[in-house]
Amino acid sequence: MALIRPFRALRPPRELVSRVAAPPYDVVDTAEARALAAGNRDSFLRISRPEIDLGDVDPHCDEVYALGRANLADFINRGVLVRDEAPSLMVYRQRMGAAIQTGVVGCTSVEEYRRGVIATHEHTRPDKELDRTRHIGTLGAHDEPVFLMYRPDAPGAATIAATLEDVTSGAPEYDLTCDDGIRHTLWTIQDPQLVQTLITAFGEIPTLYIADGHHRSAAAARVWDERGDGDAADFPSVVFPADQLTVMAYNRVVRDLGGYEPASFLTALEAGFDVRPSRTAPEPGRHQFGLYSGGRWFLLTARAGLVDESDPIARLDVSLLQQQVLAPILGIDDPRTDQRIAFVGGIRGTAELMRLVDSGGFAVAFAMHPTSTVEVMDVADRGEVMPPKSTWFEPKLRSGLFVHPID
Repeated sequence: MALIRPFRALRPPRELVSRVAAPPYDVVDTAEARALAAGNRDSFLRISRPEIDLGDVDPHCDEVYALGRANLADFINRGVLVRDEAPSLMVYRQRMGAAIQTGVVGCTSVEEYRRGVIATHEHTRPDKELDRTRHIGTLGAHDEPVFLMYRPDAPGAATIAATLEDVTSGAPEYDLTCDDGIRHTLWTIQDPQLVQTLITAFGEIPTLYIADGHHRSAAAARVWDERGDGDAADFPSVVFPADQLTVMAYNRVVRDLGGYEPASFLTALEAGFDVRPSRTAPEPGRHQFGLYSGGRWFLLTARAGLVDESDPIARLDVSLLQQQVLAPILGIDDPRTDQRIAFVGGIRGTAELMRLVDSGGFAVAFAMHPTSTVEVMDVADRGEVMPPKSTWFEPKLRSGLFVHPID
């Protein structure tokens, strides 16, 4: 069963929430974070990306982690973050255009993560896992939540939906629209009966699935191992029904053509794909890729029989690209560690792929077809993992709306 529990969050007062709320730490680099926080002493990026308050330093040095803790203490001392008097669950709704997703905010269990009740679909990178472990451990708090989902036909899901409809009919605690046009609305639930209804309903759900936050989950487990007591046994999550979520493509760019000339590279691709020029950036369907190189777009379509549809891993388009193009033609055997490949979230669009290639830093870009939430959950149910960077969920959870102290 899936355990959730209410917690006493650190949260900004309503009048400060628009100043505090910030993008997650891992969707902006240091320069972007510094620019976003400029002139705003209350930006949560000063906690999640504390290197922005220092000069040219290694973002993984001890000084940076210590500054994150000092900045959190400063936010508390100045009343920018205030501890809830009583434990609560919350409801978090995001609206991106016509897409709306509504989830429950609560603490989930490290033990259940370890047992697979909270299921994964990706391997973590050791360096990123260590970074989050040090950050959370030094901070003494989980400052950003894990993004979880569940099957919408799971036992308990109907009760959750009805309860959230009841809660969201009332006045919200926060309601802000950010510069990107995404609206974030938050309600708190302190009524004991409603809290227990949700706890019981989640207890009927057999599996929660990590949509985004594999490194935060793994780091939470490591922090629990180091501390072994108190609130470190849980980590904050927002849990959504999977059918409300939007998954975008996670595109790829590669620095060189693996020794091929442009013409011979296209010829090599023709063994497995129909390669056709495209006047504009194509919108690839399943088992198709957009390819941009040398100022030109192409649409690649897998030839009949190339894909093993009976294998839930092999039939993923990210697997198809890896097994038929990246490894055998471009020589990228391990995309987790190979420095020749980079990943571009679909929210940045094909214009970003063109910019990266046209700048000369990369030789070729691949525009992907999005992986579905059903594919993610099916792979996780088999205890298997997808290739790295298989999914880009959007919108991202806003940071700074709630913090889970463990000290």
